[in-house]
Amino acid sequence: MAKFLLSSPFCFLFLFSFVALPLLTWPAYAGVTKHYTFEIKLQNVTRLCHTKSMVTVNGRFPGPRIMAREGDRLLIKVINHVQNNISIHWHGIRQLQSGWADGPAYITQCPIQTGQSYVYNFTIVGQRGTLFWHAHISWLRSTVYGPLIILPKPNDSYPFVKPHKEIPIIFGEWFNVDPEAIISQALQTGGGPNVSDAYTLNGLPGPLYNCSSKDTFRLKVKSGKTYLLRLINAALNDELFFNIANHSVIVVETDAIYVKPFETNTLLIAPGQTTNVLLNTKPNFPAADFLMTAKPYATGQGTFDNSTVAGILEYQSPSLHSTVPVKNLPLFKPNLPPLNDTSFATNFTNRLKSLASAQYPANVPLKVDKHFFFTVGLGTNPCDQNQTCQGPNGTKFAASVNNVSFVQPTTALLQAHFSGQSNGVFSPSFPFSPAHWFNFTGNPPNNTMVGNGTKVVVLPFNTSVELVMQDTSILGVESHPLHLHGFNFFVVGQGNPPNNTMVGNGTKVVVLHFNTSVELVMQDTSILGVESHPLHLHGFNFFVVGQGFGNYDPKNDPENFNLVDPIERNTVGVPPGGWVAIRFLADNPGVWFMHCHLEVHTSWGLKMAWLVLDGNLPNQKLPPPPADLPKC
Repeated sequence: MAKFLLSSPFCFLFLFSFVALPLLTWPAYAGVTKHYTFEIKLQNVTRLCHTKSMVTVNGRFPGPRIMAREGDRLLIKVINHVQNNISIHWHGIRQLQSGWADGPAYITQCPIQTGQSYVYNFTIVGQRGTLFWHAHISWLRSTVYGPLIILPKPNDSYPFVKPHKEIPIIFGEWFNVDPEAIISQALQTGGGPNVSDAYTLNGLPGPLYNCSSKDTFRLKVKSGKTYLLRLINAALNDELFFNIANHSVIVVETDAIYVKPFETNTLLIAPGQTTNVLLNTKPNFPAADFLMTAKPYATGQGTFDNSTVAGILEYQSPSLHSTVPVKNLPLFKPNLPPLNDTSFATNFTNRLKSLASAQYPANVPLKVDKHFFFTVGLGTNPCDQNQTCQGPNGTKFAASVNNVSFVQPTTALLQAHFSGQSNGVFSPSFPFSPAHWFNFTGNPPNNTMVGNGTKVVVLPFNTSVELVMQDTSILGVESHPLHLHGFNFFVVGQGNPPNNTMVGNGTKVVVLHFNTSVELVMQDTSILGVESHPLHLHGFNFFVVGQGFGNYDPKNDPENFNLVDPIERNTVGVPPGGWVAIRFLADNPGVWFMHCHLEVHTSWGLKMAWLVLDGNLPNQKLPPPPADLPKC
């Protein structure tokens, strides 16, 4: 029988394949070390016929693209040649055991001062997709930002069709004047800052602005191809709708996490968020050009840049001898939602689901160790003595989390924690929930129905009466002139709404033990008007398990939480007049910033930090700081 087996051609091939198969197995990708140098320098840049000297990386606006693969190590040397202090944040990178490289000034490091340098040293662990980097001090990220593209490991493929080409599209804002002067003046006067003069697409405002037609990004494509557009919102203060005329796209990733694909004509992207979409071009040359536009989704009561940035999608002509001159092609314009279309925003975000496959699971914490309830919103601080302020009723605008407006320290929190010298730098007493509970959103329950009847109050003669009349907000507060027949009366007292717009101030953190599973509900408030707040958490991804409008109901709302395939991301919008619930596992020791990615709200104090203690094992501990860590 053995002789028969060896002489059989079929069995010979079978045995050969069995022996040879291990030789074809690729070794695990160990990653490579990639070096970049960021020279922080001033550069003259012209947009909208305005030339200004502004802070850049390597003289480029936007800054250079960083390319790496999952598993690679990055060494990025930042050298500061300008008068401004600088720090760089690698937005969305987990920074596992490399918290010293996260970048937010006075949180994980002191900023890099003039003439100094710092090497950001981190390894990309378990992440692939589109992220970005930006300055993380004051408003310098208005000009200091760029894409950070993480490709899969060499032998891993996308969970979608391989694109013909990949194109980063990064949105920003252009100010004709120095944004640092704008926020400095606003913080001094207490009023709202001036808005930008234009939005930009890959640094260019596009043809819909005056003196800008030559500064237009043109995406040149071929018919019948699939393109991967890596969309990044690096704008300072605005969520954006985006649309390509006469085209739909397929959403396949958000915040470097694969999602269940779905088709849409328009998408919403908040500051700090990224979205990858597949664009399938038309099968034949359309003999037309198409605008790609973005404009703001605005929910607050303040001023905003209500303009539209545009690029042009151009099809490559099938023949150099085309009978249609390219310059005479018709140009189609897209239709974007109204600027306050919260219905569209809600429907779009509700469609986002994690892929939740065997290869890319959604590891939602099902058991929760710690529950937190944070209110987020605007408020006020008193005006300084002998100063006139431009905030509400002569105050200064402020913003807070659980009514604590974050006070920036002068020493980095992580350095203070690691050295055991946190006294006087921060307090570990950040409140787990608001000190005072109230109708956070001003939205009453569904109790607008009134009773009906013909009823009177009976009084014995000479009864002395004290009557208190209270306005309600069921359908909105309003003045009501009440007239009493047959009597005069004495007005012995009256009350205006309490002066509860004032915030507290402090530098406080939440302390978590390693591997604590956290559920956090973030509730918008209407103290100075409801508004959407894109909250970004450093050092972690989280799962968005629920969201809704009105006041969060801790009894009934959790019954509708999605614990199967919720979207996983690093930045989430708290709905205007609503709430969002997230879950994450505190498996990353260090100090991790959480803040609104509307830069004006961050400047006003809508920020806090989580301190995650070391675990017991060596790979659960934060290493000592690098020797070149900047000093304050």
